[in-house]
Amino acid sequence: MKKEKEVVEKKSFEISNEQLDNLGITNRDSLSSASKRALKWPNIGNEWFIEFSALKPLKGDLAYEEGVVRRDPSALIFENGKYYVWYSKSLGESQGFGGDIENDKVFPWDRCDIWYATSVDGWTWKEEGPAIVRGVNGEFDDRSVFTVEIMKYENMYYLCYQTVQSPYTVRVKNQVGLAWSDSPDGPWTKSKQPILSPADNGIWKGLDQNRFSVEKKGDFDSHKVHDPCIIPYNGKFYLYYKGEQMGEEITFGGRQIRHGLAIAENPQGPYIKSPYNPISNSGHEICVWEYKDGIASLITTDGPEKNTIQWANDGINFEIMAVIKGAPHAIGLNRNVDNGKNPTEVLRWGLSHVYNNSDYQSIMRFSSQLKTVHTAKGEKAK
Repeated sequence: MKKEKEVVEKKSFEISNEQLDNLGITNRDSLSSASKRALKWPNIGNEWFIEFSALKPLKGDLAYEEGVVRRDPSALIFENGKYYVWYSKSLGESQGFGGDIENDKVFPWDRCDIWYATSVDGWTWKEEGPAIVRGVNGEFDDRSVFTVEIMKYENMYYLCYQTVQSPYTVRVKNQVGLAWSDSPDGPWTKSKQPILSPADNGIWKGLDQNRFSVEKKGDFDSHKVHDPCIIPYNGKFYLYYKGEQMGEEITFGGRQIRHGLAIAENPQGPYIKSPYNPISNSGHEICVWEYKDGIASLITTDGPEKNTIQWANDGINFEIMAVIKGAPHAIGLNRNVDNGKNPTEVLRWGLSHVYNNSDYQSIMRFSSQLKTVHTAKGEKAK
């Protein structure tokens, strides 16, 4: 048995002299754990590696405004000779969970409505007004509607977004709503019920508002489903989302947050969660796009695989393609580009948000560039 294991291990690490030279490994008979991991890296080159530039402020109505929260921009679409973006908007300071939950504002994304703005050049924006407003008392979205994403399909427009029903307690379970229109300017018809809800197989421990106290944690998305994004893919509709688990823990990569997938035959649903969930080990805001025959995903902020770009040729089984740094928060992709040019063309510029302080955020513009070589000042690339 030991001999067979040695043969298998030796086969696994048969490498060429070119590989040794490329990785700077000088002794093939004494491989460290780090060298063994490096030898398993896919040979994918640098086409996925990018660097982000500093965020730049927008002009017009989306410039920073004291007392106003504008955050979580959607992807950009180009219609009627101008760009459109949707985003979360609220007013005033946040009190956290220590205040009067019934009357105060818990987070910047609490007591939000979804607004939209337009721009001819992507820099100077005109705020057009609300697109989706909170529901009436007792409805599943009566407290806040926020973190929106846009999808255009067959001359119809779809907005998916997070919802909270009052009261906004520590243990409240966020859901996902949907609205549709035949015009990017609305009016919008809202779904009467959520199109996605958290798993119901976790069990809280006790009655205190403590989200870390559980008898059973349940699925990876037993507490919240966040950051929805729907993409038409393979003749169906793939809804990617962030899952938060009851009794969330801190792992060796930070917060225990992962992504999931739900699939529908129709844009309005019903959306059925994939049996392969969770489909990531890490992540925060959803940032996905089509590339070739698969789906790419920018994974940021949380978990052991944060700060990576991943790709799945089936939209489900993601592999790491590049490690990056400095990715902006809550990216709104510019989906108007030809992303067949290279895998990260869709990231060349778009919108993001920045924390001006703990209470207020504003929308900014990001940009990135391919990075295939490293040169010193004055040095010529080969």
